Amino acid sequence: MILFEIKNLVKHFGGLAAVNDVSFQVEKGEIFGLIGPNGSGKTTIFNCISNYYPVTSGSISFKDQNITGMKTNKICKIGIGRTFQVVKPLGRLSVLDNVIAAAFSKVQTKQEARDVAMEILEFCGLSHRKEVIAKSLPIGERKRLEITRAMATRPELLLLDETAAGLNPTELDDAIDLIKKIRDKGVTIIIVEHIMKVIMSISDRIHAINFGQTIAEGIPKEVSNNRAVIEAYLGEEYAQG
Repeated sequence: MILFEIKNLVKHFGGLAAVNDVSFQVEKGEIFGLIGPNGSGKTTIFNCISNYYPVTSGSISFKDQNITGMKTNKICKIGIGRTFQVVKPLGRLSVLDNVIAAAFSKVQTKQEARDVAMEILEFCGLSHRKEVIAKSLPIGERKRLEITRAMATRPELLLLDETAAGLNPTELDDAIDLIKKIRDKGVTIIIVEHIMKVIMSISDRIHAINFGQTIAEGIPKEVSNNRAVIEAYLGEEYAQG
């Protein structure tokens, strides 16, 4: 079942085409990887999905509904959550209050928001840090808090933007486990990531772009052996036999 689709997406900044005629479909329940060099348009695609940037042309659909140009808060309410490449928690609030604030996107009362927050903190492995002031968290836990806040919005589709960047090897393994756990909970995931250990090990399919255009799509082995992807991004060491 197709949950999400982008058709012929174009985003111009002045005369620059940051995204140029990109199309893909994401099936319900899969982890869909989006890769490419820095500046290739990956985060711009996320920003178009969330309507932080208005699209120049093309369409974005979620559950057979055209959401192109829909207000950002409504996009969240209908079931699309996201993280950001640069994490910016509510620094002077506790971890718990950060997640409560996110939970209010779907519930009406503080008690409901607190109940959701506590459930998601436990699920994401941060309940033991709930009273800590967010700005004092190390980068690994800030990244996890970013995912936790997104999960508190109860998404059906979760956009993860470089959630593994800056993590040590142990944190990286923990992040992979959490992403798989989120998928097992029934959440469909589109992930932008430069760390190939993450993207190749968890993605069901991968879509590669360069200079805002699609260069390949397929299962990880197919994409890692694609000559255009190797030359533009991966390098020969990632070609799989």
